[in-house]
Amino acid sequence: MSGAGWRLESRIGLALVLAAAATALLAPWIAPYDPLAVDLSRKLAPPSALHWMGTDQTGRDILSRIIWGARPSLTVGLLAVAIGLTGGIALGVSAGVARGFWEQAAMRTVDGLAAIPMLIWAIAVVGIVGVGPVPVGPWLLPNESKIILLVGILYIPPLARVTYGGALVEGQADYVRARRMQGASRLSIMFGDVLPNCLSPVIVQATLLIGVGIVVEASLSFVGLGVEPPNPSWGGMLADARKYIFSGEWWTYVFPGLAISLSVIGFNLLGDALRELLDPRSAASLSMVA
Repeated sequence: MSGAGWRLESRIGLALVLAAAATALLAPWIAPYDPLAVDLSRKLAPPSALHWMGTDQTGRDILSRIIWGARPSLTVGLLAVAIGLTGGIALGVSAGVARGFWEQAAMRTVDGLAAIPMLIWAIAVVGIVGVGPVPVGPWLLPNESKIILLVGILYIPPLARVTYGGALVEGQADYVRARRMQGASRLSIMFGDVLPNCLSPVIVQATLLIGVGIVVEASLSFVGLGVEPPNPSWGGMLADARKYIFSGEWWTYVFPGLAISLSVIGFNLLGDALRELLDPRSAASLSMVA
Protein backbone atom coordinates (compact mmCIF):
# COMPACT_ATOMS: atom_id res chain seq x y z
CA MET A 1 0.00 0.00 0.00
CA SER A 2 1.38 3.38 -0.93
CA GLY A 3 1.85 6.34 1.34
CA ALA A 4 -1.08 8.13 -0.26
CA GLY A 5 -3.44 5.34 0.77
CA TRP A 6 -1.94 4.94 4.23
CA ARG A 7 -2.06 8.42 5.71
CA LEU A 8 -1.24 9.33 9.29
CA GLU A 9 -4.87 9.20 10.46
CA SER A 10 -5.23 5.77 8.86
CA ARG A 11 -2.22 4.52 10.80
CA ILE A 12 -3.58 6.03 14.00
CA GLY A 13 -6.97 4.41 13.47
CA LEU A 14 -5.45 1.00 12.77
CA ALA A 15 -3.14 1.32 15.79
CA LEU A 16 -6.06 2.20 18.09
CA VAL A 17 -8.16 -0.69 16.79
CA LEU A 18 -5.31 -3.18 17.14
CA ALA A 19 -4.53 -1.88 20.64
CA ALA A 20 -8.17 -2.31 21.71
CA ALA A 21 -8.33 -5.81 20.21
CA ALA A 22 -5.05 -6.86 21.82
CA THR A 23 -6.20 -5.47 25.17
CA ALA A 24 -9.41 -7.50 25.05
CA LEU A 25 -7.69 -10.72 23.94
CA LEU A 26 -4.78 -10.50 26.37
CA ALA A 27 -6.71 -9.20 29.39
CA PRO A 28 -5.96 -12.22 31.65
CA TRP A 29 -2.21 -11.80 31.09
CA ILE A 30 -1.73 -8.02 31.00
CA ALA A 31 -4.13 -6.85 33.73
CA PRO A 32 -1.97 -6.13 36.81
CA TYR A 33 -4.75 -6.94 39.33
CA ASP A 34 -7.98 -8.87 39.64
CA PRO A 35 -10.63 -6.43 38.32
CA LEU A 36 -13.10 -7.59 41.00
CA ALA A 37 -10.69 -7.49 43.96
CA VAL A 38 -11.88 -5.01 46.62
CA ASP A 39 -9.35 -3.21 48.85
CA LEU A 40 -11.09 -0.56 50.96
CA SER A 41 -7.77 0.56 52.42
CA ARG A 42 -6.84 1.90 48.98
CA LYS A 43 -10.19 3.30 47.85
CA LEU A 44 -10.04 6.39 45.57
CA ALA A 45 -6.24 6.29 45.51
CA PRO A 46 -4.84 8.64 42.82
CA PRO A 47 -2.64 7.33 40.00
CA SER A 48 0.70 6.07 41.29
CA ALA A 49 3.43 3.57 40.56
CA LEU A 50 1.32 0.91 42.30
CA HIS A 51 -1.94 1.75 40.50
CA TRP A 52 -1.17 3.54 37.24
CA MET A 53 -4.75 4.79 36.79
CA GLY A 54 -5.70 4.93 40.45
CA THR A 55 -8.48 3.02 42.21
CA ASP A 56 -12.24 3.38 42.41
CA GLN A 57 -14.60 3.80 45.37
CA THR A 58 -14.03 0.23 46.57
CA GLY A 59 -10.27 0.12 45.96
CA ARG A 60 -10.43 -1.83 42.68
CA ASP A 61 -7.65 -1.11 40.21
CA ILE A 62 -9.03 1.08 37.40
CA LEU A 63 -6.43 0.00 34.83
CA SER A 64 -7.34 -3.66 35.33
CA ARG A 65 -11.05 -2.87 35.05
CA ILE A 66 -10.51 -0.88 31.85
CA ILE A 67 -8.50 -3.74 30.34
CA TRP A 68 -11.21 -6.29 31.18
CA GLY A 69 -13.94 -3.82 30.19
CA ALA A 70 -12.66 -3.88 26.61
CA ARG A 71 -14.02 -7.41 26.23
CA PRO A 72 -17.79 -6.72 26.47
CA SER A 73 -17.49 -3.53 24.42
CA LEU A 74 -15.64 -5.12 21.50
CA THR A 75 -17.66 -8.34 21.73
CA VAL A 76 -20.93 -6.43 21.39
CA GLY A 77 -19.55 -4.29 18.56
CA LEU A 78 -18.08 -7.12 16.50
CA LEU A 79 -20.73 -9.80 16.97
CA ALA A 80 -23.59 -7.34 16.52
CA VAL A 81 -22.07 -6.21 13.22
CA ALA A 82 -21.78 -9.86 12.14
CA ILE A 83 -25.50 -10.35 12.81
CA GLY A 84 -26.37 -7.06 11.10
CA LEU A 85 -24.26 -7.93 8.06
CA THR A 86 -25.93 -11.30 7.65
CA GLY A 87 -29.45 -9.91 7.82
CA GLY A 88 -28.74 -6.60 6.09
CA ILE A 89 -26.94 -8.10 3.10
CA ALA A 90 -29.60 -10.76 2.56
CA LEU A 91 -32.41 -8.23 2.84
CA GLY A 92 -30.75 -5.50 0.77
CA VAL A 93 -29.56 -7.70 -2.09
CA SER A 94 -32.85 -9.57 -2.41
CA ALA A 95 -34.87 -6.35 -2.39
CA GLY A 96 -32.57 -4.66 -4.91
CA VAL A 97 -32.64 -7.55 -7.39
CA ALA A 98 -36.08 -9.10 -6.89
CA ARG A 99 -37.99 -5.78 -6.95
CA GLY A 100 -41.80 -5.75 -6.92
CA PHE A 101 -43.82 -6.43 -3.76
CA TRP A 102 -40.86 -7.84 -1.80
CA GLU A 103 -38.81 -4.71 -2.45
CA GLN A 104 -41.54 -2.41 -1.15
CA ALA A 105 -42.38 -4.57 1.87
CA ALA A 106 -38.74 -5.05 2.92
CA MET A 107 -37.63 -1.45 2.46
CA ARG A 108 -40.70 0.09 4.10
CA THR A 109 -40.15 -2.18 7.11
CA VAL A 110 -36.50 -1.12 7.22
CA ASP A 111 -37.50 2.56 7.00
CA GLY A 112 -39.90 2.12 9.89
CA LEU A 113 -37.28 0.49 12.10
CA ALA A 114 -34.67 3.10 11.20
CA ALA A 115 -37.04 5.98 12.05
CA ILE A 116 -36.45 5.41 15.78
CA PRO A 117 -32.88 5.98 17.07
CA MET A 118 -30.96 2.82 17.85
CA LEU A 119 -30.24 3.72 21.46
CA ILE A 120 -33.95 4.33 22.14
CA TRP A 121 -34.79 0.89 20.74
CA ALA A 122 -32.05 -0.70 22.84
CA ILE A 123 -33.07 0.97 26.11
CA ALA A 124 -36.77 0.23 25.50
CA VAL A 125 -36.30 -3.46 24.67
CA VAL A 126 -33.75 -4.19 27.41
CA GLY A 127 -35.90 -2.26 29.87
CA ILE A 128 -38.92 -4.42 28.98
CA VAL A 129 -37.24 -7.83 29.06
CA GLY A 130 -35.05 -6.97 32.05
CA VAL A 131 -31.34 -7.22 32.79
CA GLY A 132 -31.11 -10.84 33.88
CA PRO A 133 -30.95 -13.94 31.68
CA VAL A 134 -33.98 -14.54 29.45
CA PRO A 135 -35.29 -18.09 28.95
CA VAL A 136 -35.39 -19.09 25.29
CA GLY A 137 -36.84 -22.59 25.15
CA PRO A 138 -34.56 -24.88 27.16
CA TRP A 139 -31.73 -22.29 27.21
CA LEU A 140 -31.04 -19.17 29.23
CA LEU A 141 -29.89 -16.20 27.15
CA PRO A 142 -27.31 -14.19 29.18
CA ASN A 143 -27.66 -10.43 29.30
CA GLU A 144 -24.57 -9.82 27.14
CA SER A 145 -25.84 -12.22 24.47
CA LYS A 146 -29.22 -10.48 24.62
CA ILE A 147 -27.57 -7.11 23.96
CA ILE A 148 -25.53 -8.54 21.07
CA LEU A 149 -28.67 -9.99 19.48
CA LEU A 150 -30.64 -6.79 19.99
CA VAL A 151 -27.95 -4.47 18.60
CA GLY A 152 -27.33 -6.89 15.73
CA ILE A 153 -31.00 -6.75 14.75
CA LEU A 154 -30.92 -2.95 14.98
CA TYR A 155 -27.91 -2.94 12.63
CA ILE A 156 -29.89 -4.69 9.89
CA PRO A 157 -31.75 -1.55 8.66
CA PRO A 158 -28.69 0.68 7.98
CA LEU A 159 -26.72 -2.15 6.41
CA ALA A 160 -29.74 -3.24 4.36
CA ARG A 161 -30.18 0.31 3.04
CA VAL A 162 -26.55 0.55 1.97
CA THR A 163 -26.66 -2.90 0.33
CA TYR A 164 -29.98 -2.12 -1.34
CA GLY A 165 -28.61 1.06 -2.91
CA GLY A 166 -25.71 -0.80 -4.49
CA ALA A 167 -27.81 -3.80 -5.52
CA LEU A 168 -30.40 -1.53 -7.15
CA VAL A 169 -27.75 -0.05 -9.43
CA GLU A 170 -25.99 -3.33 -10.15
CA GLY A 171 -29.27 -5.15 -10.77
CA GLN A 172 -29.88 -2.98 -13.84
CA ALA A 173 -26.41 -3.49 -15.31
CA ASP A 174 -25.89 -5.21 -18.65
CA TYR A 175 -23.95 -8.13 -17.17
CA VAL A 176 -26.94 -8.98 -14.95
CA ARG A 177 -29.25 -8.98 -17.95
CA ALA A 178 -26.79 -11.24 -19.76
CA ARG A 179 -26.70 -13.62 -16.80
CA ARG A 180 -30.50 -13.79 -16.78
CA MET A 181 -30.50 -14.59 -20.50
CA GLN A 182 -28.02 -17.38 -19.80
CA GLY A 183 -30.52 -18.94 -17.42
CA ALA A 184 -28.69 -18.17 -14.15
CA SER A 185 -30.84 -18.53 -11.04
CA ARG A 186 -31.88 -15.50 -9.04
CA LEU A 187 -29.82 -16.61 -6.03
CA SER A 188 -26.76 -17.05 -8.22
CA ILE A 189 -27.18 -13.55 -9.65
CA MET A 190 -27.81 -11.97 -6.25
CA PHE A 191 -24.93 -13.48 -4.31
CA GLY A 192 -22.53 -14.46 -7.07
CA ASP A 193 -22.68 -11.38 -9.31
CA VAL A 194 -24.42 -8.43 -7.65
CA LEU A 195 -23.19 -8.74 -4.06
CA PRO A 196 -19.40 -8.73 -4.75
CA ASN A 197 -19.82 -5.47 -6.69
CA CYS A 198 -21.62 -3.61 -3.89
CA LEU A 199 -19.68 -4.85 -0.86
CA SER A 200 -17.26 -1.92 -0.54
CA PRO A 201 -19.69 0.60 1.05
CA VAL A 202 -21.16 -2.17 3.19
CA ILE A 203 -17.73 -2.98 4.65
CA VAL A 204 -17.11 0.69 5.41
CA GLN A 205 -20.52 1.06 7.08
CA ALA A 206 -19.94 -2.09 9.13
CA THR A 207 -16.60 -0.78 10.39
CA LEU A 208 -18.22 2.47 11.52
CA LEU A 209 -21.04 0.56 13.23
CA ILE A 210 -18.55 -1.29 15.43
CA GLY A 211 -17.78 2.07 17.04
CA VAL A 212 -21.51 2.73 17.41
CA GLY A 213 -21.88 -0.66 19.12
CA ILE A 214 -19.23 0.30 21.66
CA VAL A 215 -21.16 3.47 22.49
CA VAL A 216 -24.48 1.59 22.72
CA GLU A 217 -23.00 -1.02 25.08
CA ALA A 218 -21.43 1.70 27.23
CA SER A 219 -24.71 3.64 27.29
CA LEU A 220 -26.71 0.59 28.36
CA SER A 221 -24.18 -0.21 31.07
CA PHE A 222 -24.23 3.43 32.17
CA VAL A 223 -27.98 3.31 32.86
CA GLY A 224 -27.75 -0.14 34.46
CA LEU A 225 -29.13 -2.19 31.56
CA GLY A 226 -25.86 -3.58 30.22
CA VAL A 227 -23.06 -5.56 31.86
CA GLU A 228 -24.15 -6.54 35.35
CA PRO A 229 -22.04 -5.22 38.27
CA PRO A 230 -19.48 -5.92 39.61
CA ASN A 231 -18.23 -7.14 36.23
CA PRO A 232 -16.16 -4.40 34.60
CA SER A 233 -17.54 -2.30 31.76
CA TRP A 234 -16.55 1.15 30.58
CA GLY A 235 -20.09 2.50 30.80
CA GLY A 236 -20.58 1.05 34.27
CA MET A 237 -17.33 2.64 35.44
CA LEU A 238 -18.54 6.02 34.22
CA ALA A 239 -21.83 5.51 36.04
CA ASP A 240 -19.98 4.76 39.29
CA ALA A 241 -17.78 7.84 38.80
CA ARG A 242 -20.64 10.35 38.41
CA LYS A 243 -20.62 11.26 42.09
CA TYR A 244 -16.92 12.21 41.95
CA ILE A 245 -17.06 14.70 39.07
CA PHE A 246 -16.88 17.72 41.40
CA SER A 247 -14.97 16.18 44.29
CA GLY A 248 -11.55 15.95 42.63
CA GLU A 249 -11.21 12.22 41.88
CA TRP A 250 -10.78 12.89 38.15
CA TRP A 251 -9.14 9.55 37.38
CA THR A 252 -12.37 7.62 38.10
CA TYR A 253 -14.08 9.06 35.01
CA VAL A 254 -11.29 10.36 32.77
CA PHE A 255 -9.68 6.99 32.00
CA PRO A 256 -12.91 5.06 31.23
CA GLY A 257 -14.05 7.97 29.07
CA LEU A 258 -10.75 7.94 27.22
CA ALA A 259 -11.06 4.20 26.60
CA ILE A 260 -14.48 4.67 24.97
CA SER A 261 -13.39 7.73 23.00
CA LEU A 262 -10.16 6.26 21.64
CA SER A 263 -11.83 3.00 20.62
CA VAL A 264 -14.63 4.79 18.76
CA ILE A 265 -12.17 7.21 17.14
CA GLY A 266 -10.04 4.27 16.03
CA PHE A 267 -12.92 2.51 14.26
CA ASN A 268 -14.09 5.78 12.71
CA LEU A 269 -10.63 6.56 11.34
CA LEU A 270 -10.30 2.99 10.07
CA GLY A 271 -13.69 3.28 8.39
CA ASP A 272 -12.67 6.53 6.69
CA ALA A 273 -9.44 4.89 5.48
CA LEU A 274 -11.37 1.93 4.08
CA ARG A 275 -13.77 4.28 2.34
CA GLU A 276 -10.87 5.93 0.50
CA LEU A 277 -9.14 2.67 -0.31
CA LEU A 278 -12.26 0.89 -1.57
CA ASP A 279 -13.56 3.84 -3.60
CA PRO A 280 -12.32 3.29 -7.18
CA ARG A 281 -12.38 7.05 -7.80
CA SER A 282 -10.15 7.97 -4.87
CA ALA A 283 -6.48 8.80 -5.19
CA ALA A 284 -5.60 6.13 -2.63
CA SER A 285 -7.14 3.27 -4.56
CA LEU A 286 -5.76 4.55 -7.84
CA SER A 287 -2.26 4.62 -6.34
CA MET A 288 -2.66 0.98 -5.24
CA VAL A 289 -3.60 -0.03 -8.78
CA ALA A 290 -0.60 1.84 -10.16
